[in-house]
Amino acid sequence: MALRKWKELAHTLPGAPGGCELNVSVENWRQVALDLAAGGARLHALWADPQRGATVRAVFIADDFLLLLNLGLPEKAAYPSLSDIFPAANRMQRAAADLTGIRAQDSDSRPWLRHAAWPAEFHPLAPGAAVRTPEELRPDDYPFVRVTGDGVHEIPVGPVHAGVIEPGHFRFSVVGEKVLRLEERLGYVHKGIEQLFGRTPLLAGHRLAARVSGDSAVAYSWAYCQALEGLSRVAAPARASWLRALALEAERIANHLGDLGALGNDAGFAFGLAQLSRLKELWLRATEAAFGQRYLLDFIIPGGVALDPAADRLAQLAECARGIDKEAATVREIFDEHAGVRDRFVGTGTVTPDLATRLGLVGLAARASGHNRDLRADLPCTPYDALAVRKALRHEGDVAARVAVRFDELSESIRLVAAILREAPAGPTHTEVAAPAAGQTAVGAVEGWRGPVVLGLTAGENGSIQRCHPHDPSWQNWPALEYAIIGNIVPDFPLINKSFNLSYSGHDL
Repeated sequence: MALRKWKELAHTLPGAPGGCELNVSVENWRQVALDLAAGGARLHALWADPQRGATVRAVFIADDFLLLLNLGLPEKAAYPSLSDIFPAANRMQRAAADLTGIRAQDSDSRPWLRHAAWPAEFHPLAPGAAVRTPEELRPDDYPFVRVTGDGVHEIPVGPVHAGVIEPGHFRFSVVGEKVLRLEERLGYVHKGIEQLFGRTPLLAGHRLAARVSGDSAVAYSWAYCQALEGLSRVAAPARASWLRALALEAERIANHLGDLGALGNDAGFAFGLAQLSRLKELWLRATEAAFGQRYLLDFIIPGGVALDPAADRLAQLAECARGIDKEAATVREIFDEHAGVRDRFVGTGTVTPDLATRLGLVGLAARASGHNRDLRADLPCTPYDALAVRKALRHEGDVAARVAVRFDELSESIRLVAAILREAPAGPTHTEVAAPAAGQTAVGAVEGWRGPVVLGLTAGENGSIQRCHPHDPSWQNWPALEYAIIGNIVPDFPLINKSFNLSYSGHDL
């Protein structure tokens, strides 16, 4: 009942389907969060806007609506923490404090993104912030949580890793090979994405959004354009919306093929890596032939899409998808029947449905732990409201369940590709978008291959961006990895980590 009360008090929010917005006081901030949690809603993003006074914003998604909660604060005031209600808020609040100086009360005060790359009193997104020179930087002693006891020792891994991988530090506390605790630290690259948005024209921000986390370029650029089009009161043409969905499913297929192959390799099954890598390469070549890019960084643009692929190229894409579907089904049978693979997958890295609820797990990892949510089906935008997406669901919560969800989603995405190519209407693929009035805020939300990509966008003066916060689902799921490894052995970490395959880049804002 309380959940519905807050929804009824909210007003319509531009952008994502089912979106609404509510301004609250400091006194109501936690109560609304408690009521939302009790009603099954999850926190999907939290950020701060220090422009024109301090504002903290949080996005919650329930079964049938999305709510943006706005908390206005006096300058330099703190706000009540939400981390005891939604554990994923911990790192979001710490990141907001590093970037803006707006802090949560009675919460973890350790830096998250700063890494001594700038002085503690300096905040890159604060009004008037100036670039600091290297001479002004000071070392930072980050206080990891220590585990003590007989036979306990630490294994530090990273932040620099072997191979082509972005930096992340993992601090294992172990007895023998058994992991007692894992603590992560991320955000080493310091790309300055959110500050760069503030120097990017509003109508060009989709290109930067697509590069927040390159393996989710379609999801991010669509979320950005969804928010911008909501602010501008413009709807993309019908054919453009169907082509956007085609690109999103193409992105999902490529990532699932790559990750399933890598999971086979981490289980010592090189055959799986070879076959699924071959299928991914075939798919990327077909994608490039149809869209002009292997990875669709610049396909989705404000008002539509950049091009309408030729009919013969789309036919070749459909044929490629059908072939991949058959071959992937054969590889899946081999995975399921291989005793060595089953031994590595089953019971490894388990996140129970109850733990998934408490941690606020999202996306494919949540669906492998019994949580049946997918924005394509729950809050569908065009054309997903006409496609009847079938959700993939498992309850075991282990590596095997996450592998099964990936195979199921791969097959479903291939079905959706065929349906989109069969049913997409003819017509224009682009309409003009004008810059909206300053001060308005919208939220875009798109179910990427990892989970919901959420983007908050506030328009500035003269076609500028006042604030843009792109939010990767990995913020919710990285903490779950710390729990999934407990009780497993150290050599299983690469396998468990790959079964989530979370974004480092999505943290480097």
